[in-house]
Amino acid sequence: MSSFVDEAQLHVRGGDGGAGAVSFRREAHVPRGGPDGGDGGKGGDVWLVADHNVASLLAFRDHPHRRATNGAHGQGAGRHGANGTDIRVAVPEGTTVKDREGAVVADLVHAGDAWLASHGGRGGRGNARFLTNRRRAPSFAEQGEPGEERWLDLELRLMADVALVGLPNAGKSTFISRISAAKPKIADYPFTTLEPHLGVARFDGGELVVADIPGLIEGAAEGRGLGHQFLRHVERARVLLMLVDLADVEERAPAEQERVLLDELRRHKPELLDRPRVTVGTKADVAVLPWEGQRVSAVTGEGLRPLLGQLLALVEQARAAQPVGDSFVLHEPLAEGVRVEREPDASFRVVGRSAERAVALSDITTADAQEYVRRRLQRLGVDRALERAGAREGDTVRIGSMEFEYQPEGTLR
Repeated sequence: MSSFVDEAQLHVRGGDGGAGAVSFRREAHVPRGGPDGGDGGKGGDVWLVADHNVASLLAFRDHPHRRATNGAHGQGAGRHGANGTDIRVAVPEGTTVKDREGAVVADLVHAGDAWLASHGGRGGRGNARFLTNRRRAPSFAEQGEPGEERWLDLELRLMADVALVGLPNAGKSTFISRISAAKPKIADYPFTTLEPHLGVARFDGGELVVADIPGLIEGAAEGRGLGHQFLRHVERARVLLMLVDLADVEERAPAEQERVLLDELRRHKPELLDRPRVTVGTKADVAVLPWEGQRVSAVTGEGLRPLLGQLLALVEQARAAQPVGDSFVLHEPLAEGVRVEREPDASFRVVGRSAERAVALSDITTADAQEYVRRRLQRLGVDRALERAGAREGDTVRIGSMEFEYQPEGTLR
């Protein structure tokens, strides 16, 4: 089973917030002590963090769930619950995060890039927080909010200075094994390489990260073979090294090989053709096909030093041209307000965390709790939103897990 995984699904869930406490101070000679219920702790958050020591998305293939811990409940005597613990989920550099609709929400390009994937729920306020001049003994507290949860799609695009691009059996694996310490599987038949490999080549004090991309076949851009998965790893490379086989047993001319490769790159992403690239003929020691361009032999070492020098110069130019701070892309959704949706049974549902939080009390049957909910929803504009949505007297209105009856003056009961 392959140890390299470049696509995975991840389910993240923030910890639930702790509930606020309902408590009253009980002391000798103080027959009517005031409220002293503590707040619940906030649930932990889930962060995705790019880590240089993580090579693939293998960790998520069989275990896709990550959850932060819950906040503790508040207690009497003003004791607040402890916050839940955040978790930091390590992903490889170059990981793109998408929501279930396919929209990109974050690109974690370099080590240390972090993105808040799931918010922990806020802790509920204890009854001490609801003390007012009119409400001297509040008998309710807030429940903690549930943590945010969602599924995410992760895609890995290898981070490399140079990507090796060639048809199957063009000598890419032999080339990378000669210039670096990478040890890909090598054999004299097509499709030996079924997963990308990274190697570090050092030359004249410089350093290159080289990616051995599995061989492309004609039609790869349309998904033939594993085309989309393979071509994805070319996208982040600064320089493309096109390898054409000079000992092709099928006697496909090097120029024709180059045409096929460029056509597949163009079909996948036209801007790849604007990337700096070098085309060389491989297997110069056993060449049988004519070629006027550069030649190398990974077996004898012919042409390797000049080629590495050329690649290093192109990579250094590309690094210098890269805008500072342009590596980490974050796509934050707009904050959600309060809105009203019509349910299939003709009832109305008020959607929005602020409205749901307003009704999430420990006991909503008391008069002071009902008055608090009414005022809070009114300030949020829920009554006006329901009126605009066409709500009439007696209609059922749902907010979170609570169900109310709408009154024409804009109140709920």
